[in-house]
Amino acid sequence: MSDNDTITAEVREELGKGAARAARRAGMVPGVVYGLDADPLSIAIDIRQVNRLINSGSFFSTLYTLNAGKDSIKVLARDLQQHPVTDVAMHMDFLRVSVDTAIAVEVQVTFINEETCRGLLDGGILNVVRYAVEVMCRPDAIPEEIVVDLEGFELGESVHISNVKLPDGVEPTITDRDFTIATIVAPAKLEEVETTDAEGEDGEGAQGEDGEDGEGEKKED
Repeated sequence: MSDNDTITAEVREELGKGAARAARRAGMVPGVVYGLDADPLSIAIDIRQVNRLINSGSFFSTLYTLNAGKDSIKVLARDLQQHPVTDVAMHMDFLRVSVDTAIAVEVQVTFINEETCRGLLDGGILNVVRYAVEVMCRPDAIPEEIVVDLEGFELGESVHISNVKLPDGVEPTITDRDFTIATIVAPAKLEEVETTDAEGEDGEGAQGEDGEDGEGEKKED
C-alpha cells in the first residue's frame, strides 16, 4: 500500500439530516471521522473523489491521509452507506488510526498460477470460500492483496491459510483453526444434474396447481 493516498474534505459545521441532504444536493458525500479518544469530526467529500476511492478496489484496506480544514489525519475507511437502488454513496465513516497500533482490516485475495495448477488442468473448478481475509497489522503495513499460489494443488485439495505466505507483521485474526480459502472440486456428475432437473419438474407441477387455485380465488373476488 502507499501512505501517500490523500482525501480532501470539508469540515461540516451544520449537522443533522437536513444538512446531510443539503451536502448531497451540492455534490458532496457527508461523513464522520472518529476514534483515538478524540471528538468526532463531521466532514463532506466531493462525490467525484468518493467514486474514485470506491472504484480503486482497495478502499477499505488503504491508509489515507485525510485533510480537513487545518487537520491532517491518518484514517481507514470503516463504513460506506449507498443508495439501495442507485448505489450512489450516501455516507462514509473513517477511523482515526495510529501507525504504532495494530488494527484489523480485510484484504482481498488474489489467486495466481491457475494455468499451472494440476487440479484445474485435470478438469477441476476453483471454488473460492473467502474472497477476502481479515488480518491484524499496523496501518502502514497493510498489504494491497493476499496472494494465493495455486501451483502444486491437486483435484480435491483445499487451500488453507497455512498455505499462504503472509508479509512480515501481518497475521490472520482467526487463530484457532487453519481455515479454508478455496477448494479445487470436481465438476458435478451428469447423474446429479439429471436428478436436480427431475426435482425441478416436480416442483413446477406443484407450483402450477397453486397458481391455478390462486387464479380461481382472484376470479371469485
